[in-house]
Formats: sequence, structure tokens, C-alpha cells
Amino acid sequence: MSIKGPGIFLAQFAGDNKPFNSLEAICKWSSSLGYKAVQIPTWDGRLFDLKKASSSKSYCEEILSTLKNHNLELADLSTHLQGQLIAVNPAYDSMFDGFAAEEVRGNPKKRQEWAVNQLMMAAEASKNLGLHNHVTFSGALAWPYVYPWPQSPAGLIDNAFDELAKRWLPILNKFDECGVNVCYEIHPGEDLHDGITFEMFLEKVKNHNRCNMMYDPSHYALQNLDYLAHIDIYHEKIKMFHVKDAELNPTGKQGVYGGYQSWKNRAGRFRSLGDGQIDFKGIFSKLTTYGFNNWAVLEWECCLKHPEDGAREGSEFITKHLIRVTEKSFDDFAGSGMDKAANKKILGI
Repeated sequence: MSIKGPGIFLAQFAGDNKPFNSLEAICKWSSSLGYKAVQIPTWDGRLFDLKKASSSKSYCEEILSTLKNHNLELADLSTHLQGQLIAVNPAYDSMFDGFAAEEVRGNPKKRQEWAVNQLMMAAEASKNLGLHNHVTFSGALAWPYVYPWPQSPAGLIDNAFDELAKRWLPILNKFDECGVNVCYEIHPGEDLHDGITFEMFLEKVKNHNRCNMMYDPSHYALQNLDYLAHIDIYHEKIKMFHVKDAELNPTGKQGVYGGYQSWKNRAGRFRSLGDGQIDFKGIFSKLTTYGFNNWAVLEWECCLKHPEDGAREGSEFITKHLIRVTEKSFDDFAGSGMDKAANKKILGI
């Protein structure tokens, strides 16, 4: 099985100007760059109507037809912003309010209920579109306490993960009914930000079979986490793949935390594909070795390069890294043609 690609996440490109202000136009643009699939952000009404997709199969057929007209497939849907609102620590209430519909802003309880409904609709929409994976954020209750100073009160983190699991279990069950995996993007700012926190959550949701991962090496590189070993450990749970580059250049003045600097001035920063430090040859080789056969999707986030240049170069970059799996062994030509009886004779048994 081979990795599929290249795909492109439309979230960072959508805008009010052509060709980024409608699904038709942005698909034409994506296809012209060589992309084979798109990942759609469900919160952007310029591109997608989540409510309609959750209830109307004919609307979903229109979406797929639009993509097909431009030789594109639908990789999957995203609810990053809505997933963030499933769990918000009060310290971030005002900053995350803008992710929600205007009518629920300023009311954390109603905002959370709105977010849950969004995820429930995303499950139905994914089913109607024939998808099997969905990407989102976990949200965070404990993130302000990621660095324990002052010392965290006993049980604080355990209580946070109990509550996080309680909020997500009904959603995971809904996705299970729809035959769709929930793939959490493991990401700083979320309670699920590395392998250990994913395992903590997985245990709390009783090893729910729909609880899976979206793999993005950029978020691991900026934590100084071994992103290749991560694949060895979690390959059975990795169902989705964002192809995003990054670099970490610590100095005598700053390191992982970045000194409150802008992205451009941080030691760790996101880069366009090929401009950072990520070992993508190693990543594509490992994922291929483990039989990953879903989409390799560009997520463009770069503090230096223009997004359109990043998108154009990204398509070429992913295409060059795709590995067509061989159907024969390189040493077949030297086969001896021996049989079981001959093998036994060789071994003296």
C-alpha cells in the first residue's frame, strides 16, 4: 500500500479574494498546482455548509461533483476550531470566543454545547461524504499548567483528563455510529500535545477504537520530540498526515519557549516544505513501511514565504516524496528455487 497525495488543507488559503473565496474557484486553483485531494475546513462558510452536509446527501453529492470536475478527491473534513471549544480553560475564554458562532459568544456553557453539536454534525457529514477519518483538536483544560510552577495541586491533571474524556466520549460514540475515526491533531496548546498525553486520554476514553491521531511532525520537532520514533510507537493509531515543515534553532538567548517573540523571531518556527529541518524522507519511508495508505496533506504555515509559493512548491515536494510500493523483492533474481525438503537437508533436520 502506498501513501496518497498530494493533498492540500484549504484553511490557510481561504479568503475573500478570488480564487480563494469559493469551493469551485479554490478547487480549480488547487488542481492547477497538481494537488489530487483537498481537506476542507468545516467552519468556513465560503467553502462549506456543515449543517447542510450533515442532513443533505444531495448537497454532499454537489460537493463531491465540484471536486471531481477539477480531478480532485475529498481527503477529509476538519473541525479544528470547533474541537478547540469542546474544552476551554477559563484563562482562554475571551481569546477563543471568536471561534464560535456569534450568538453563543460570552457564554462558555452555550459555546461548548454549540461545539459539541458541530462535531456531531461533522460525523454525519463525513458519513454522507463517504469519509472514514476526521481531523480535529481536543481542546484543553490543563494546558496553562503544562510547566508545573507553582507545583500543580494533587490530582489536577487527572481531574482535567477525566473531564476531557467525559466531554468527548459521546462524540466518539457518534463518530463510531457513522463509521468514522476521530483523528486528534497532537498539538501544543491542546491537552493532547504529545504521545504521553494521548495515551492518558486514550485510557480515560477506555481505549475507544475511534480515538486516533493525525500526525504532524512540525509540532514534534518544535518540542524536540523524536518524530520518527513516534511513528514506530503509534503507527497503528496514525490515520492522517499533515505534511508541514519546521525548524528549531536554539540560541544562548532562547529555546523551545521562544521568549514571547513573534513567529519570525522564535527559535522554533514553521517553514514551507523543504525550507525547514524535518526529515521527510525518513517519515515517508516509515509510514510506507507500516502500510499507511491515506493522504499526505500539505498544511502551509510559514513565517517567511508567500502562501501561494508555498502551495506551488509543496505539491512538487510531496509528489517527490511519495513511494510506490514494490511488488517484488530486489533479490528475486538470485532465488535458489529450493523447496522445504531441500531446506531441511541444508539444516540437517
